[in-house]
Amino acid sequence: MNNIQAYNNWAESYDDVTNKTRDLEATAIRKVLGRKKFRKILELGCGTGKNTEWLLTRDGDITAVDFSGEMLAKAKEKITSEKVNFVKGNIKKKWKTTRPKYDLLTCSLILEHIKDLDFIFKQAYRVLRMGGLFYIGELHPQKQYVGSKARFEKEKKTVVLDCFTHNISDFTGSAIKNRFKCLEIRDWYDEDDKTVPRLITMVFRRLM
Repeated sequence: MNNIQAYNNWAESYDDVTNKTRDLEATAIRKVLGRKKFRKILELGCGTGKNTEWLLTRDGDITAVDFSGEMLAKAKEKITSEKVNFVKGNIKKKWKTTRPKYDLLTCSLILEHIKDLDFIFKQAYRVLRMGGLFYIGELHPQKQYVGSKARFEKEKKTVVLDCFTHNISDFTGSAIKNRFKCLEIRDWYDEDDKTVPRLITMVFRRLM
């Protein structure tokens, strides 16, 4: 089962089952981006819309992208605002936007499925306006080192998705190479476990 098929299968239960990583990332993006407003937002990996609803409060128009048709269907059930344009797309391929237009780009819990970070940062540079922000929320590398990765239960079986481990320097190195400046890196821990961070968030700014 490839990752697209896996997420299509996961969609039915994604919002209902306990998922500490999903819930912590939802908290993190709200705290990291705070009360900032953005006119144009590109949300990659929107899934069932867990962050799309909140991004709507940032007052901008949103292009919400996911490669899973079933995840998008769930998101569309919840969100009917005309300010959101849901798009099925694979971020491993060249993004369709041909000129810089977005003030904010978000990637939430999807880059562990991407091998080539340089490609992502290159595309991010293309679509962001100068000074635009690139928010990343990911499973922490330290959590990956101890064996954690995206997985879910389906018909009493555990489905483990294909994942890649990226060190922090992989993100910052790709950012610098593609003309981004790192503004913030933050570790996030479970309330009941302060030994290994569950999540990492990073914010980059597009330079000239």
